[in-house]
Amino acid sequence: MKRFLLPLAVFVALVIFLGIGLRLNPREVPSPLIGKPAPAFRLTRLHEPDKTISASDMAGQVWLLNVWASWCVSCRQEHPVWVDFAKLNVVPIVGLNYKDVRKDGTEWLRQFGNPYTVSAFDQDGRVGIDFGVYGVPETFVIDKHGVIRYKQIGPVTPEIITDKLLPLIKELNRA
Repeated sequence: MKRFLLPLAVFVALVIFLGIGLRLNPREVPSPLIGKPAPAFRLTRLHEPDKTISASDMAGQVWLLNVWASWCVSCRQEHPVWVDFAKLNVVPIVGLNYKDVRKDGTEWLRQFGNPYTVSAFDQDGRVGIDFGVYGVPETFVIDKHGVIRYKQIGPVTPEIITDKLLPLIKELNRA
């Protein structure tokens, strides 16, 4: 009897883990940076290579960092959402043009609209790596103290803006 109980227990444990795994959302990968200071960076601006932008330039305000690239198909999908959101003027949106060609990034924004307060140019992807980016698009909500409060993996949708970003931004602006 005992020799049947062990395989049965292993089988039941596997079924439980499988059941839990199937209920998880693969877009909600927990980031080890949530609740920690955003990585410091200083990069040239996409449109003005003689000027820089840094995380410290955004101190004292809630802001978004949207990691994007002209070669990214999903970025094209979410871009109209950012253009519409930027018109609300709720919070500054900093673009992080990731592993791109400067000319391609500027042309892409000229063609599709520029929702960003400013775009940083991360040609070699080092700042993206510091933020734990493993694919684009990704978006971070950063509070007034420079702490990352939320990470969105994949395209932002109007529902994500309404259900997650706007309530969080409102809460962080009150704090």
